[in-house]
Amino acid sequence: MSYKQASSETIKEQVRRHYAERIQSGSCCGSPSGGGGDAVPTEIALYGEEVIAALPSGVVTTSFGCGNPVALASLREGEIVLDLGSGGGLDALLAAQRVGVGGYVYGVDMTDNMLAVARRNAEKAGVANVEFLKGDIENIPLPANIIDVIISNCVINLTPDKSQALHEAFRVLKPGGRLAVSDIVIDGDLTGFPVTEEQIRAALDWTGCIAGALTIDEYRALLTEAGFTDIAITVQHRSTIDDVGAMLAGAPGDLNALPPEMVQGLVDCFTSSMIEARKPGE
Repeated sequence: MSYKQASSETIKEQVRRHYAERIQSGSCCGSPSGGGGDAVPTEIALYGEEVIAALPSGVVTTSFGCGNPVALASLREGEIVLDLGSGGGLDALLAAQRVGVGGYVYGVDMTDNMLAVARRNAEKAGVANVEFLKGDIENIPLPANIIDVIISNCVINLTPDKSQALHEAFRVLKPGGRLAVSDIVIDGDLTGFPVTEEQIRAALDWTGCIAGALTIDEYRALLTEAGFTDIAITVQHRSTIDDVGAMLAGAPGDLNALPPEMVQGLVDCFTSSMIEARKPGE
């Protein structure tokens, strides 16, 4: 991406601090049902009421996601799964149920508060086939060629070096392993507005999930560069004014002065999408 951004470590510290504070609150990325007063809670909208209700009492179900990668991944019994940016552990616990006692799930997160909640959740749920590791998705703390499936939920957009993160994902996957993630993705590009892409991104908080989002073409190119094949990127939900309006309303200067139709055009660019790919091999 050509726009200027803060240093990698500054971004990571902002993200770490934000999610440490938000683990007990709702999703930062906006509910797929919209952000109005009658909006369905994010975890219910993403996973369904029955799935959440079936979890043991006391398990923290707060979701910071934008999709349902566990369903997307079509997990099978006995598979080894890695959840990049596992947060409070909800996706990892649901994945552990899918792969059964013969499978195993690793969750990687860089935020101590998130890891503490995830480990408590696993204990309360009595799930033994899951392990939460402190680490950076740009430097995954696992050996190469051991993972069948990588999932992730609205996290890759938050990492500064997405190319490195995708190369790391490719490294730890077994030959033939697959990537199935949900993420915020830009459909099209951020040209054609009376403000530059740099101004747009600079006006949006990185921790709000959209300032660091890749375009569909950029995502596809980075996946290809990392070695992935069978790449498919599918838009599931387009952002609404309710999802991102508060961030745009607080933007300084020319961005805040955009006419309503241009604001709507800008908002429409940001999507919750499924990203699927495969590491070549058996």
